[in-house]
Amino acid sequence: MMVRTRSADETRAVAAALGALLEAGDVVLLVGDLGAGKTTFAQGVARGLGVREPVTSPTFTIVQEYRGRVPVAHVDVYRLDRLQELHDLGLDEHYDERVTLVEWGEAVARALPPEHAVVRLEAAGGDDERLVTVETRGTRWRRRRAAIEDALAPFGGRGGEN
Repeated sequence: MMVRTRSADETRAVAAALGALLEAGDVVLLVGDLGAGKTTFAQGVARGLGVREPVTSPTFTIVQEYRGRVPVAHVDVYRLDRLQELHDLGLDEHYDERVTLVEWGEAVARALPPEHAVVRLEAAGGDDERLVTVETRGTRWRRRRAAIEDALAPFGGRGGEN
């Protein structure tokens, strides 16, 4: 599924629509170049999950946790040198209890649950224009595919094979 956003606020709105559908146990990888909007997207997802506090980049803290209708762990693995460091954080002990958002998730995908969503963010024209692609992997996501497509439709979302 693909959406083109024209501002950071619109990117957050798309993310909030997705966030409203997320459940405890969901893992979402946020993929894109530096400055592509991964933290902006995480802010929107958190809003969709009912998080009221400001969501900031966890680049230096590695993990930020937030309270919403479902707890949220916002993880940035950019500074990790080894996969073992991800395990040392103990994230895998809490996947079932919260939504986990992983910035730079492609770098650690093999250490994450096989059932996850991948959100790719790419610059697309103007300063804040982004191409947002949502891919889903596994049965827990497959059963919600139609709901995700419906949530993205108001933003011009287009389906596609995943």
